[in-house]
Amino acid sequence: MRQGQPVIRAGMIGLGMIFDETYRPFFEQVRGTHLYRPDFGVVEVELAAVATRTGQRAEAYRQAAGSRIGPFISVHGAEAAEQLCRLDVDAVCVATPDDRHYAAAKAALQAGKHVLIEKPSVLRLQELEELIRLAHEKRVLAKVVYHKLLDPDHKKLRTHVADGILKHVNSGYCSLLEPKQISMSQFSEWIQGRNPGTYVAVHYVKLIDFSFFHGTQARLGSVTATGQRGLVGRADGPTWDSVQLRMNYVYPDGREAAFDIHTSWVNPDNFPGYVEQEVQFRFDNGIWNAHQRKRGVEVCVEGMSPNPIKNTPNHHYNGTFLEPWGERSQRGYGIEAIQRFFEEVAEVEFGGPPSERDQRLERVRGLHYNDLSADWNTVATVHALEAILRHHAEGRPGGVVRIGGGRMTLQLPGSGHVETLYEGQAWL
Repeated sequence: MRQGQPVIRAGMIGLGMIFDETYRPFFEQVRGTHLYRPDFGVVEVELAAVATRTGQRAEAYRQAAGSRIGPFISVHGAEAAEQLCRLDVDAVCVATPDDRHYAAAKAALQAGKHVLIEKPSVLRLQELEELIRLAHEKRVLAKVVYHKLLDPDHKKLRTHVADGILKHVNSGYCSLLEPKQISMSQFSEWIQGRNPGTYVAVHYVKLIDFSFFHGTQARLGSVTATGQRGLVGRADGPTWDSVQLRMNYVYPDGREAAFDIHTSWVNPDNFPGYVEQEVQFRFDNGIWNAHQRKRGVEVCVEGMSPNPIKNTPNHHYNGTFLEPWGERSQRGYGIEAIQRFFEEVAEVEFGGPPSERDQRLERVRGLHYNDLSADWNTVATVHALEAILRHHAEGRPGGVVRIGGGRMTLQLPGSGHVETLYEGQAWL
């Protein structure tokens, strides 16, 4: 970080839908308001550079934003991410397709930049291990966005668990269904060989792991999965329409907790909500049901519903508003997750004397809701899911991944062969 005026210069890798919904409104709003907290004072945040494949989205955004954003450098091409990391930026945000996260994040960490990665952070435990190692070596933050942890309903759920009101979760079900335009339009350039479980189930994987098992002695024991194909790609190909994932946790007393997470990106585009999301968690002493599409608002506008105005909108995640005092704003928990990261960077760099930076760095690394050091179970589940679906697409369905004894292994039904997916961390 430079001396003098407190400022964080940000680099953005990827300018797709996620950038437009969350990063863009954050950068535009913080340009005028800055960050402020008593511990670090007023800190400016600048979008200093962006990296894209062709540069077209960057120039289109520059023209559309006008004075809402300051000057920024645009780099593009096959080496754009690496080029950006060599520029004068302090923090790098990675919002590329999920199978490109690792290379971009590694380049940023090697360059000594703080890093924020869209979920899932990476696809394999070996990649996670390397990013954590680099973050410690370079003495910077490495974080991941799980914005659903900031949803008011999910925060209240975790509050009940932390306060002992809801006791000992024993099973659960989560569903998240996205419209066809996600897989066949917005993500059509990178969708081949991918699946909606890796893309969105991770939100619920993290919610379950963080809300119910963080700080306990329970461990992730096994992962199974199956899915359907034939709409987004060939029925015998590697591209999945929908995925059904099961995670099994094991308590120290031998009891177990099972969670089923169903995801798809082939819902009808004229569905009355942007996505269909619901959860049910069953505890020894209670039950929690939540439906994120049916929590307070129903609207119908002739000629505009269900597109572009949905019948059951979610204004909690991200919404544009005319405030009572006349100001136009865009806010929601999707944007709050981005702001929190930059506040954490500001705390590390400007929250006290330089001699105490390492202490502040360790304190912020201890925030397990988003630090890569707490992402083992989530990445393990993604790693397992990817391996199971790969074998399934090759004609070997029904794989079971088991975790324990320092290893993560996959076994297929009817086969004595055991494939080692990962080995070496005490976390296992």
